[in-house]
Amino acid sequence: MAKILGISAFYHDAAAAIAIEGTIAAAAQEERFTRQKHCPDFPTNAIKFCLEDTGLTLNDLDAVVFYDKPLLTFERLLETYYAFSPKGFISFLKAIPVWLHEKLFLKKQLYRGLAQVEDYDKKHLKLLFTEHHLSHAASAFYTAPFSDAALLTIDGVGEWSTASIGIAHQNRIEIIKEMHFPHSVGLLYSAFTYFLGFKVNSGEYKLMGLAPYGNATDSQTEAYIESIKKHMLSIKEDGSIWLNQAYFNYATGLTMIKDKAWEQLFGFSKRQEGTEITQSHCNLALAIQKITETILLKMAKETQRVTGAKNLCMAGGVALNCVANGALLKAKVFENIFIQPAAGDAGGALGAALAASYMYFDLETSTSKKAETNYSTYLGPEYSDKEIMHLNKRQNAVYHYYDNLESLLEFVATKITTGHVVGWFQGKLEFGPRALGNRSILADARDPKMQQTLNLKIKKRESFRPFAPSILEEDATTYFDIETPSPYMLVVAELQETYKYPLPHNFNELPLQEKLQQERIEFQSVTHLDFSSRLHTVSKTSNERYWKLLNAIKTITGVGMVINTSFNVRGEPIVCSPKDAYHCFMNTDMDYLVMNNFVYFKKEQPDWNNSEKWTLKFDND
Repeated sequence: MAKILGISAFYHDAAAAIAIEGTIAAAAQEERFTRQKHCPDFPTNAIKFCLEDTGLTLNDLDAVVFYDKPLLTFERLLETYYAFSPKGFISFLKAIPVWLHEKLFLKKQLYRGLAQVEDYDKKHLKLLFTEHHLSHAASAFYTAPFSDAALLTIDGVGEWSTASIGIAHQNRIEIIKEMHFPHSVGLLYSAFTYFLGFKVNSGEYKLMGLAPYGNATDSQTEAYIESIKKHMLSIKEDGSIWLNQAYFNYATGLTMIKDKAWEQLFGFSKRQEGTEITQSHCNLALAIQKITETILLKMAKETQRVTGAKNLCMAGGVALNCVANGALLKAKVFENIFIQPAAGDAGGALGAALAASYMYFDLETSTSKKAETNYSTYLGPEYSDKEIMHLNKRQNAVYHYYDNLESLLEFVATKITTGHVVGWFQGKLEFGPRALGNRSILADARDPKMQQTLNLKIKKRESFRPFAPSILEEDATTYFDIETPSPYMLVVAELQETYKYPLPHNFNELPLQEKLQQERIEFQSVTHLDFSSRLHTVSKTSNERYWKLLNAIKTITGVGMVINTSFNVRGEPIVCSPKDAYHCFMNTDMDYLVMNNFVYFKKEQPDWNNSEKWTLKFDND
């Protein structure tokens, strides 16, 4: 029985995962334990959890696999600096010492990190390395319900590769085609993230959320698209791109872009974080989003052409662009599409463990086995009533305990449907960037003002940021233009026409805040300006307790839908433990907290109105 530990670390989104006989048994991101968002450190805490949850020790493992090949990455750095010399000398001086002391001798670091987890026999530990994009591909294919599939991975960069096309059959993966650094869809999107005032490797989803505020019929938007295509990049018919390095600085510099060149091209300077967002910013966000969708669609068509496959598996950070995913789904290039929910670097740990299981240890796989295991994102820690009681005693928390689940669900549904905000903490922690009903903040999807309330009073983030709906899977097509389930919140779908309101003739000319406040559609708090939603469909088999809660809400309102946003404030990772949940609850204007069958009323808690005691400080995301 192959028992494999996969690790991703030292860049961003460090994580660990354990595969037993080719099935992921446990997985967690280091940030959830350290409370440092996108934590890059060796995932000591995540590994400890995975071992404890599976009952294994390091000595029980057949292999430990790192998701990347650092020597190839080092080769890329040296060749890139050589090709661009004498440019990038300052960046070279900063980067090389880090590599010589840390990343180049990664085996030593891994051995040292594992020693901090527990004692083990180093002589009998098998240490393996898999290429970055193979880790991504494996994370998608071996968790998908297909025995044969085409593979498409797209991200910033891993070793040399920035995108790859592959084919998978049974237990084997073959990479057919790659696009190489410095030409990268992920880095292109990150460059615009940076220019528009958001953080790279964190704010890309803000850029995606800003894009619908752009005006597609505005001549400025069209001009931006044409300028980008004419000066910045060339898009080939197969979806590969060439980036004009006269506009970019990431190859050898200390920033993403060459600011003056961008200012000259677009007519405004780099937006500073926290400053006003103008219509020009929105239009530029829409321009790059549309270009990204064009590239993805061409890549998908090329993938289908060279593989002839009817199934597609996707991973890599760009696969988290749910707007582009929705466009791909509608294009019907493939009959079936599976996107790995933890598509970014955290999922590389999962992919590394699975790649070693099936390709190194030659485990067999089949469609029937995959259907039986049915991949779930609920792979992290869960907490017993006893552990929650420890929290209650330490905090002197006031709680109500419900012995009867139906009574609990009826209470929560009543509170949500009467305008209250509820922190919902249940079962195993999700693996990946999305909260899918176990670490969620819930509110009424029918309340048109709830989007503003949640952003300002609960999440403490920018007012333009959208929220996603969770909806009963069986009701999804009634409300949304979608043909397939969306269990991982990775696809955008438009609300059906019957729920849209007529817009004023000058809607596109209104300032951003006025657009937000304009009544334009039912379920406005979970619907963007373009009438789209990042949909989360919930089935009884995927999350029975959450499904029952949605049914309880449907009994009251006739609509089995709720606002679902991750249980955290801006800059904080999703909560992991009862302590994290209680502190986040007390630090916000949430009305109720539900942990397992424990219910907490905000105004019953000691010092509930002492803002200084409960203030949590996190860096802006």
